[in-house]
Formats: sequence, structure tokens, C-alpha cells
Amino acid sequence: MKQTQRHQEILDVLTRQGFVSTEDLVSHFDVSPQTIRRDLNDLAEQNKIRRHHGGASLHSSTVNTAYTTRKVMQLKEKERIAQSVAAHIPDGSSLFIDIGTTTEAVARALLGHRDLRIVTNNLNVASILTAKDDFTVIIAGGEIRNRDGGIVGEATRDFIGQFRMDYGVIGISGIDLDGSLLDFDYHEVKIAQAIIQYSREVLLAADHTKFGRNAMVNLGHISQIHALFTDQEPPEKLTSIMASHQIEYHLC
Repeated sequence: MKQTQRHQEILDVLTRQGFVSTEDLVSHFDVSPQTIRRDLNDLAEQNKIRRHHGGASLHSSTVNTAYTTRKVMQLKEKERIAQSVAAHIPDGSSLFIDIGTTTEAVARALLGHRDLRIVTNNLNVASILTAKDDFTVIIAGGEIRNRDGGIVGEATRDFIGQFRMDYGVIGISGIDLDGSLLDFDYHEVKIAQAIIQYSREVLLAADHTKFGRNAMVNLGHISQIHALFTDQEPPEKLTSIMASHQIEYHLC
């Protein structure tokens, strides 16, 4: 494949995914890591992409990938992550489950559990979990986003604050290499912050494409979570930060 064709295909992948790792591109094109690094550096010099340690993203920090696209991205990885998160949660637990395609995968993975009590601001999660007669599912009030079934707003945040749950299961749009947790929607972030505040243990489910990915709203810091569930080794800088805060990470 010619370099110009490879460059265009890299841009196409980034348009669909928002972030891609160097390792994934090496595998996809069957070329050396040095070749991909040169491609990424060339595209960055042309101001077409944003270069990160271990990969690249598009410049936009304001618009997330469409929900229908995110549902099928990294699908197998999300399912493995979801199974690992579910294995961490005992029968009889209480938990929050946040908005996101990865947290929806967690909901599906929990269907083998018994006697769970769930509070969620995600209509898709609620629909999945009501298949179990022994689950108690409570939906937070607020404004429903038509694009993804998420429920957001001040009323939603206030509702979350009425509970104190064993676990909070959250997803994320991006994890900066300084440990910042990033997302695109200010209203969604406020709900996730409340879930972190009112959970005894916070479980972050995020595949490797979230490492180094840019988004404009600061949700918090990785030091606020208790465990990260992911499919690839995080960048060294991030693992160092997690180690300093005694945060577990599980490779799935």
C-alpha cells in the first residue's frame, strides 16, 4: 500500500474511532512500528491528527463518536472487560451503572448474578437488567438523551445522591497520560462525579483506545477510582500514577 493510501486509511480509522494505538495500526497494515510512527508524525506535522504516546487521535475534543458507531467498536474487548468487571461484583451487591456502551456490556455480563440492586441513568442498561426477576432496577429521573438513552440533568444528579452503593461502574471517553479522566458532555460528567462520590468502590471500564484520547470536559482523576479494567497494558506513565495511588488494574 502506498504511503498516501495508508495515511488516508489512518484518518478514516480515526474518524470512526477517535483514537487508535500504534500497535493496532502495525497489525492492521502489517508494517513495522517505525513505518507507522513515521506516518503518524507526518500526519501530525500536517496538523491532521494529534500525536500521543502509543497512538494518535483526531484534533476534536468537543464531539464524541456516534453512539451507533461506538456500539460496534472494540466489541470483543468490551465483552472481555465486562466479564472481568462482573466477576469482581458478588451476588447480592448494590451498584450504580453509568452511561456508555462499555457499561451496557457490563450489564449484559451481570445477567448470571443473583439479587442485585442497581441504580442507573442508562435506559439501555435498565432494559437489559429487567430480564432478571430477582434484580431490583431503579432508573434515575431526568432528561433522556434520544441518541443513546442516557439520562442527565440536575434532577438526575440529585437522585443519585439519595443512595450509597457498594459499587459504581463507570465508563470514560478518554484517559490523559497525567491521569485525568475526560469526557465530552458536561451534564454526563456531573452524573459520573456523583456516582464516584456515592460509591464505596469505583470500577472504571475502559478499553485501550481511551488511553491518551482527548476530550474537553474534566471528569476527575484516576486516583479517585479503585480499579481499572482494560484490555491492554496502560502506558507506563499512567501505570506509574496508578501504582503511586495503589489503584489496581485488571488486564482482560
